[in-house]
Amino acid sequence: MSNKNAHAVEHSGTDYMLLGKILVLLMFFTFATITITELDFGTLTLTVALLIAGVKSYFVIAYFMHLKHEGLLLKILVISVFILYILIVLITLIDYYYR
Repeated sequence: MSNKNAHAVEHSGTDYMLLGKILVLLMFFTFATITITELDFGTLTLTVALLIAGVKSYFVIAYFMHLKHEGLLLKILVISVFILYILIVLITLIDYYYR
């Protein structure tokens, strides 16, 4: 069987119940983000909102964009982008906190 056919067979068993649960989880995190931004945690408000956004992006990439079924190289590339994103956010937060 060719690699293309094996990839198609691997994706054929889409678990719609799992995707529905992930969707509900994403909606919960969206409402949690809205609630957190309305509360006053001081400088932690932005940090917590960004952490929730990072968790949400993981679920979207892993389940809805099917990264869990991809090869190692693509996973390494996506993880590298996340590390770069985290570094940029940390540098921005450090600048934000010391102003």
